[in-house]
Amino acid sequence: MDRNMVKVLLAAWERPDFRAGLRHLIDLDEVTSLLAALAVDDHDDEVRRRAMELLRSALETAEIRDAVLLLVETDDIRHSLAAAISVNLADRPGLASSIRSALDDSAVRAEIRHALESRGMRTLLWKVAEDDLHGRRLTLVGEAMLLLLRHRPARRLVWALKRHGVIRELRRRPAST
Repeated sequence: MDRNMVKVLLAAWERPDFRAGLRHLIDLDEVTSLLAALAVDDHDDEVRRRAMELLRSALETAEIRDAVLLLVETDDIRHSLAAAISVNLADRPGLASSIRSALDDSAVRAEIRHALESRGMRTLLWKVAEDDLHGRRLTLVGEAMLLLLRHRPARRLVWALKRHGVIRELRRRPAST
């Protein structure tokens, strides 16, 4: 949740049709204040934890999950997301390019949608995100392996990402600066 990703979220949030669709599902004021807090460069871990918890609860709601996934189908939001990823991966241009290519592939987006429909997969994804947030790298690797072993949608998504070179680029070491 760095500044570039927050810009993408803010762009999505500024769409009146998106906010109107979510109005009955979430507290819009809470989301607005959280996005404002995330936009500050030196936000603390509490803000990040609040963002994670809000995302977790939101993605457990089918309507919100569908709304977010529809945003990724929107060209300008998807391209903004890819640009934010590129900035964050400046030391890994090959990875940024392969992720951009995967995001532009409708088959990959369909696999993401399918994967997120699995409650078990969402649970494991949140464990992985929490471990990353807390810097528990060894646990992170173990849970990522569980994800692949237990969930067919995860394996299908990995194959879709592999076609775009994402897996190959993840294995490469970042360029030294």
